[in-house]
Amino acid sequence: MIANYNDFLEDLLNAGFSMGGGSDDGIYATVNHGWTEEPIASPIRWHSGDPEVDPWEWRMRVLHERNDIAYAKLFFKKSGFITKEWYPYFLAARRGNVNFEKAYEDGKLSHAAKRIYEEVAANAMVATHEIKQLAGFGKDDKAAFDKGLTELQMGMFITMCGKAYKSDKQADNNNAWASTVFCTTENFFGEEVFEKAAKISKEEACEKIRRQILILNPEAQDKKIAKFILG
Repeated sequence: MIANYNDFLEDLLNAGFSMGGGSDDGIYATVNHGWTEEPIASPIRWHSGDPEVDPWEWRMRVLHERNDIAYAKLFFKKSGFITKEWYPYFLAARRGNVNFEKAYEDGKLSHAAKRIYEEVAANAMVATHEIKQLAGFGKDDKAAFDKGLTELQMGMFITMCGKAYKSDKQADNNNAWASTVFCTTENFFGEEVFEKAAKISKEEACEKIRRQILILNPEAQDKKIAKFILG
């Protein structure tokens, strides 16, 4: 049973990847909402605000306190974690050696995704509300913006790298509104991860991830596994 943040870290680093929203989605999650319903009460308290026992807080803790865990919308268009050790395999499976420009030219990404990516790439780290302003997205463009943001995360072109506050007030002020900050995956992990990914074939990457999934969850179904790996 995961009892606190350190338990979560140990499990995630051993597993290599995990769903992040409290459901395993037929693959694997370090912490599952369902555990609170077991006869032995879990010490985990979702949305309590306690950084030691609230998995919602752990999303940002790994980004602010570590440099070896990525968190973003990575699986089934939902949130998830991938460690630095396993990131090259997912890169090889999803991107190969294809950069953003090539993926866009091949029609794999939308024009909204292009507008978002250009601002993230140009600004190193940029908050969601700032991306909207810089790229010219209005209130009527919410669906296109959200879709483009998810495309880029699932394609592993951008990733979350923390949060910022829209107001100038302190982070613990209830009136300060938190906004997710994004950066390119290259900026997040650096060249080492991409150099390793370049040496791995798509087939090798998919097979290695598939085997790890089956270690974590022997009941995982083939179709789910394929979708989890390839996005």
